[in-house]
Amino acid sequence: MQQIINFVIRNKTSLLFLLLFVISLALTIQSHSYHKSKFINSANFLTGGIYESASGISDYFGLKKQNDILVEENNRLRSQIFNGSDSIGTSFIDSTSFGGRYKMQSARIINNNYAASKNYLTINKGEKNNIKEDLGVITSKGIIGIIDNTSNGYARVLSILNTKSKINAQLKASDQFGSLEWDGKSSEIVQLTDISKFAPVREGDTIVTGGKSSIFPKGIPIGTVYGFELDISGDTYTVDVKLFNDMTNLSHVYIIENLDIEEIKLLENPIDE
Repeated sequence: MQQIINFVIRNKTSLLFLLLFVISLALTIQSHSYHKSKFINSANFLTGGIYESASGISDYFGLKKQNDILVEENNRLRSQIFNGSDSIGTSFIDSTSFGGRYKMQSARIINNNYAASKNYLTINKGEKNNIKEDLGVITSKGIIGIIDNTSNGYARVLSILNTKSKINAQLKASDQFGSLEWDGKSSEIVQLTDISKFAPVREGDTIVTGGKSSIFPKGIPIGTVYGFELDISGDTYTVDVKLFNDMTNLSHVYIIENLDIEEIKLLENPIDE
């Protein structure tokens, strides 16, 4: 302990300079949007590289499990080709049903948080791959989240297991719309809110995306009704939805881009002349 005190006394001038330098740098980044943007991109690049190295090691030991998942997905694709889409389970996404409005590309998750109240994932695709904010991220089983930050080679995904997440969703059987949110409790269960009390809700019903936003097309699977109850007002249900995806075990994902998004944004938010 005495050695630490002696070190501080001997180097007090240098340590004071470093402290003031860090404080001034933080204030500069915080008060200037340009500097803040550059700092965030640099941080994403650095942490992305670290995450990718760690993910590579983890993926090596999980190859058998990932191969089993890919084999299962290939079997479903073959079933779709041979028998038509009716033979596919409700938790499988048929990207051909999206029409020509959407473009998809694959990516790999290199970091996945699911234990906090505000969870994010990191993927190994970024601006150099034409990845940008507000693109949807899915797997063959359902939605994962929405990209909210990018750097040159990586992107951060706002997970559906994030208390800030809000996604338009509906009951597949009745077209009753609501908002998909998360209460921060279970990594297997999310909540569909604002469902009319007159809606025919049953346990086991399928929940899908509602298509009322420009991010996700209509009909992407989310999960099934696990339970439901009336809100305090007595006018709407809050529905517990058991996710098709195991959010604690994700590897490969698809990034989905609405090719008409700029036209939609321009229409919905016209520039004042």
